[in-house]
Amino acid sequence: MDLLMQFLTNTGFYLADYRHIIMFIAGAVFLYLGAAKNYEPLLLIPIGFGILVGNVPFFKGLGLGIYEENSVLSYLYFGVTTGCYPSIIFLGLGAMTDFTPLLARPKLMLLGAAAQIGIFFTLITALVLGFLPKEAASIAIIGGADGPTSIFLTAKLAPHLIGPVAIAAYSYMALIPVIQPPIMRLLTTRKERLIRMPEGRAVPRKELMIFPGVGVFLCCFLAPASIPLLGTFFFGNFLKECGATERLAKTARTTIIDTATIFLGFTVGASTQGDVFLTAKSVGIFCLGAVAFSIATASGILFAKIMNLFLKEKINPLLGAAGVSAVPGSAREVHLMGQKADPSNYLLMDAMACNSSGVIGSAIAAGVLWSFLI
Repeated sequence: MDLLMQFLTNTGFYLADYRHIIMFIAGAVFLYLGAAKNYEPLLLIPIGFGILVGNVPFFKGLGLGIYEENSVLSYLYFGVTTGCYPSIIFLGLGAMTDFTPLLARPKLMLLGAAAQIGIFFTLITALVLGFLPKEAASIAIIGGADGPTSIFLTAKLAPHLIGPVAIAAYSYMALIPVIQPPIMRLLTTRKERLIRMPEGRAVPRKELMIFPGVGVFLCCFLAPASIPLLGTFFFGNFLKECGATERLAKTARTTIIDTATIFLGFTVGASTQGDVFLTAKSVGIFCLGAVAFSIATASGILFAKIMNLFLKEKINPLLGAAGVSAVPGSAREVHLMGQKADPSNYLLMDAMACNSSGVIGSAIAAGVLWSFLI
């Protein structure tokens, strides 16, 4: 009987408390959104299952938890805390990205830059609310709507906040169809949504090959701290465009990025142990993340409207919403919103141009914040 009682007291059923139950429900919600609703399943399913695994109660000191030395999960988590997984994901993103729409209409780069206003507004707000400068910077980068960049910067500045920041960043990326459409409808008129974008110029292949090198020179010299992200991003893009390394480019945009995404999502989910994750700061981060993402969306739209005051050839203001770097979710949402107004209006390629510039913009913003606060 003593052995039986000892066994029972060692089970997760006995050790569980309300925090584990809350996080199990959160994990189930993530799995439901990813599997049943198809909201960013490649992100939400690994994170959701990681939340379930990370919140199985256990005795401390057995080398099981993600925060315990020499545990299997802690070794897998090493790629998050060092920034390895985000850099690998940027390599794959670069190998996926087609800069043709952006080079065909370079002024759309400004919309990607304008959307980063959400980052700096949220930085100020977080400081006012009492967060430490490094914590405020980690929270603010959520406004860029770029999960890997948010995780990378948080790992460097406030590693204790990786779980809440990552969950907030990826949650809002997955909820783009819920968050962005009301903002787009509120800030644009039907007449503006009907604006058609003319066909861009033909971009020669040589220009596409040169652009990654120019991008490294301009972006990484401007913000050297962005090298781990933008260096791999432009390298992946050059693998794609040079024509001599298609096999490497294919591996980068399939096997490599998928492997990194699996481990990043799973370990970030596992890092949300109830006793570590459920704090007042976590709730504050989640709320500020929503503010950051909403302001970034609105900033891009409003800046497009300001640009239209000076342009003869008007820009559809919806494209400003794609200035956040949630690739390709925000671009797809802009395209769908445009087609609701006019089913024959095709905004996807121009929206992808804003999207790709948003990826670069958020990485530069992260580099700037890191260099100031390290």
